[in-house]
Amino acid sequence: MSNQPSAQPSAILSFLEGGHDRLGRSHAAILALDDATLEARHDYIQWLFPLPEPSRAVSGSPVLTAGDVASLQASAAVQARMADAAARMRLFYSRTSDWLAPFDHNQLRITRIVRSLRLICGDTRADAFRDFALDRVAAAGAPVNARSLQFWRES
Repeated sequence: MSNQPSAQPSAILSFLEGGHDRLGRSHAAILALDDATLEARHDYIQWLFPLPEPSRAVSGSPVLTAGDVASLQASAAVQARMADAAARMRLFYSRTSDWLAPFDHNQLRITRIVRSLRLICGDTRADAFRDFALDRVAAAGAPVNARSLQFWRES
């Protein structure tokens, strides 16, 4: 047996397996935020839906490594939390409509959600969220910009 200490899990893996983000919030606490707070805050989406690139909006947000991705994909707890987060954001986008405009920061969030779900949870979950967003846009007859729609279709 080695006397070396075991590697600590990354901050994002710890958070998605039941820990806390850098502000001390649990996954459940973030999902319990009301819609107005979800709209106003910009420091949670990177924790719920991490990516391998740094956030341009919130410095210090988690950035996935290849090891993180493999661990997140293999964790049943993470898969369940990702499903819960996708359901909460779907509810948010069902109940709000400010994002149904030519340009809105939520369109970047939707791109992040679809990409993160595809990377961590697979195509079925990512496609379901993407299709929900596209259907919501179509039903609203909203002028969401073509670039966002293209990102969602290609993510």
